[in-house]
Amino acid sequence: MTSTLLELEEAQKASARKWVPVLAKYRDPSLGRSLLELCVTVAAFLGFWALAWAALSVSPLLALPIAAANGVWLVRLFLIQHDCGHQSFFHHRLANDWVGRIIAVLTLTPYDVWRRTHSIHHAHAGNLDRRGIGDVLTLTVQEYKARSWFGRVLYRLYRHPVVMFGLGPAYLFLIDYRLPLGLMTAGWRYWLSSMGTNLMLALLIAGLYLLGGWQVLVFIFLPTVIVAATIGVWLFFVQHQFEETYWGREPDWQVHDAALLGSSHYKLPQPLRWLTANIGIHHVHHLYSRVPFYRLSEILRDHPVLGEAQVLTIRESLDCAKLHLWDEAGKRLVSFRDAQLIAD
Repeated sequence: MTSTLLELEEAQKASARKWVPVLAKYRDPSLGRSLLELCVTVAAFLGFWALAWAALSVSPLLALPIAAANGVWLVRLFLIQHDCGHQSFFHHRLANDWVGRIIAVLTLTPYDVWRRTHSIHHAHAGNLDRRGIGDVLTLTVQEYKARSWFGRVLYRLYRHPVVMFGLGPAYLFLIDYRLPLGLMTAGWRYWLSSMGTNLMLALLIAGLYLLGGWQVLVFIFLPTVIVAATIGVWLFFVQHQFEETYWGREPDWQVHDAALLGSSHYKLPQPLRWLTANIGIHHVHHLYSRVPFYRLSEILRDHPVLGEAQVLTIRESLDCAKLHLWDEAGKRLVSFRDAQLIAD
């Protein structure tokens, strides 16, 4: 890392906490805007569902790409649920919670469970001493080298793109989310959230089967969910898994530094930025999660310096999949090959 980049990083760290009162001015949602975003997204999602169902009567091969495209709208619904979980989409908690719970049936994601694990992610992001809930498992170079041969193989499999972005998303949303993993002993609320979502999901699937048979499930429901899950996992991955991200150990780790330096600004072109609900402006979101997603662009407009922090383009993001381990001495993510050159 050059001296210029080091100076920039130090300046960013010094100012990270100071951004909080600035960003607080953007926290108030607009009821009209929130309802518009919700209605447009729901209408598009249901419209694509109806179009895929109509196409199914012609050919499953015609319905399949329409259902897959609808995965984008399901991602957007998930991101509205995400804002509800942060209590940023509406002024009132009940409105946020119940809109979030309804959407959660469509996204296969128990709302209260996910909200809790995601809040843990926000509180501990980049903290090497508090990994394991709501994050992508990331080992340090030394931890990886200390593992047995079998342990290394398992970690390599976990980080392989075929698993991370292929098998993993489907497993996560279809199977893993059926139980309140990580919160198994945290109380009845999380079991109620999981089992309640599972019950409503079972009723939804049964209804689809009765109305349209197995083909509706195989050629419309599953492709939509799997495409959405894959996009969602990719977006979450690149938000924190880039070369010069932030990891630290207590007591040196600091939450505001982790938010600004450990979260990317995934600079997507329009209309992808709108379709993904500005989630690419992730460094600002982590600094102040109560800002509604549709106001994040206002912050970049009013404070251009934030628009230049932690920028990651689509092309650059593809290289993130090649990074696997955190080098504590070099303070960067490295590949398995590069890790071999790092002394124990």
